[in-house]
Amino acid sequence: MKREIRKWVYAMGMVTALSTMSACTDLEETVYDQLITDNYYNNKMETLSAVLRPYTHANAWATPGQNGWWRLSEYSADQLAWPQKGRHGLDNGNWIRLHGHSWTPDEDTVRDAWRLMFWGMGLCTDPIENLERREASAMGITEEEKAAYIGELKLFRAFHYLKIMDLWGNVPIVTQVGIPINPATASRTEVFNFIEKEIQENINNVPVLSTAMTGRVSRAAGYAMLVELYLNAEVWTGTARWDDCIAAANQLINGAGGGQNGPATLDVNITDAFKPENHLSKEVLMSIAYEFQRSNTQPQWTGDFFYFNQRDITGGGRNGNNGTVVIPGVYTTFNDADLRKKEWLLIGPQMKFSDPTQPVLGASDEYQGRPVVFVDNIRQNLVAIANGTDPNLLPSNMTTGEGTSGVRFNKYKLGHLAHPSYNSTDWNVYRLTWVYFAKAEAIMRKAGGTANQEAVDLINASKSRAFAQADQAANLYTPATLTLTELLAERGREFIFEGYRRQDLIRFGVFHTNTWWDHQPSDVNKTLFPIPNRQRVLNPNLAQNPGYPQ
Repeated sequence: MKREIRKWVYAMGMVTALSTMSACTDLEETVYDQLITDNYYNNKMETLSAVLRPYTHANAWATPGQNGWWRLSEYSADQLAWPQKGRHGLDNGNWIRLHGHSWTPDEDTVRDAWRLMFWGMGLCTDPIENLERREASAMGITEEEKAAYIGELKLFRAFHYLKIMDLWGNVPIVTQVGIPINPATASRTEVFNFIEKEIQENINNVPVLSTAMTGRVSRAAGYAMLVELYLNAEVWTGTARWDDCIAAANQLINGAGGGQNGPATLDVNITDAFKPENHLSKEVLMSIAYEFQRSNTQPQWTGDFFYFNQRDITGGGRNGNNGTVVIPGVYTTFNDADLRKKEWLLIGPQMKFSDPTQPVLGASDEYQGRPVVFVDNIRQNLVAIANGTDPNLLPSNMTTGEGTSGVRFNKYKLGHLAHPSYNSTDWNVYRLTWVYFAKAEAIMRKAGGTANQEAVDLINASKSRAFAQADQAANLYTPATLTLTELLAERGREFIFEGYRRQDLIRFGVFHTNTWWDHQPSDVNKTLFPIPNRQRVLNPNLAQNPGYPQ
C-alpha cells in the first residue's frame, strides 16, 4: 500500500476521542482528566490511530496554509512575501508586519502559530502517557511495538519543540498533560538540552525509515533533527557543535537512518522530490503525507501559493488566494541555465492546461478577462498603461501590487485531475539534500569559512542536477568559489519555499542587518518572536523575550 499512515488514521475517523484532549502546553485549552481515554486503546487499531493523530495536526502548522512555523519563517525572510494586490491581500497588515519585522506581542499570526504548535506537542504527550501506563497486551500490541510507539511520539514531540525553539527560543518544557498548569519559561539552552536528550534516548527505539514508515517519524527523521539541532547550536546555545552536526549527517549519508525506497540517496532529477509521486523519492527523510485518493487528505498550501483560477494553469481542481510571490529580484539570482529556475518558478504568460494555445484569463482582480502574465515586479502596471507612463517609475512595495504581480511558486506539483496521484503530493520536512548542505556548512565553519574538496563535492552533488551536462563545468563550485556568502545564496536557490530561509539568515548573521526589497534592517531582538500576550495573561509564569514590552 502507498501510505499506511493515512489508511490507519482515517479508518478511525481521525481519532475523535483524542480530539478533546487538552494539548497541555497550549496554555488556553481546558485541561481534561485522563479518564477521557480510559475506554480507548483497547486494540491495535485504536492504539495506532492515537499514535498517528499528531501527524494530521502537523499539516496545520508545519506546512504553508495557516499561521504556523512555515509562514513565520518564510514571510519574515528575504525570498517570499504576501503583498497587497489591489483590493486583495491587505489582511489587516499581517504580512506587511512580517515582512518589515514590525510584529508585536499581540500579533494574531504569532499567537496562532504558538497555539497550533503547542497543541500539536500536547497531541504527542497525551498518547505517550496513555501508552506508558498500560500493559502492551491490553492494547493488542507487543512490548516491542509499545516501545517503538512511545519512542516515535517522543521524537515527534522533540520535533515540535525544535521548531518552537526556532521561533521563540525561551519556552516552557512540559512532559505531562496539564502538569504544571502554569509552567515557567525555560531558557533556550535548557530547551535545546531537553530536545537533544529526548532524541538520543529514543532514536534507537524507532524503526529505520522504510516505505511503510513514509510520513512518520523514523530513525532517519531523528538523525535529521539532530543535524538541524547541531547546525544551529551556536545560535541557539552560544556553543558551536559542528563535529556533532557532521556525525549526525554521516549517519544519514551512510544509511543508518534507512530510506523511503531503499537506501537514502539523492534523487536523479530535481523534480522527483516534489511531484505527485514524491512518496517514491529516495531522498525524502521525513514528510507530511497525503492520500487524496483513499482518505481525502490533501495539501493545504494551495491557498497561499495558487492564483485565483490556478486550475486553468495546472489542469487540477484547486484554486488559491493569490497570496505568495517571490520578492522582486530573487528570480534573477538563478542562472538562466539553472533548471530550477524553469521547474520551480512560474513567470510570464500563462496558458490553459486544456488548450495550450489559449491564455489563462484573470479572475477576481484587475486582470479580470485579461491574459495572466506573472512578472518579476510588484507595482501597478495597468495604471502606467492607462496613463501612458513608464511603469519603472512606479513605486514598488508591500502595498502596490496588482493581481499578477510577482514570480510564483511552482516547486511542488499536484498534477492534473486525471493523474493517478493527483492532489496527494507530500510536503517534505527533511531531504537528504538539506543534510548534504548542512554537513558542507559545518565543514566550512570549522575551517573559518573555507571550503575543502569534500564540502564542494557535497554541494555539487546537488547542484549538478540543476544543469545540463554541457552547462555543469561553468556552474559547479570549486574550493575557491564556494564561500560562505555563496553557500547562503545557493541554499536560497535550492531550498526556496521549504521553510528554512529565516533560520538560515539568522545563522549567517544577516536576518536583522540585511536590506531586501521593501525591508530595512531591524533590531537584533527580532531574531526571536515575542511570547504572545494572550498566553502571558493565561499563564503569568511566561517570561517575555528580550526587546518586547515586558
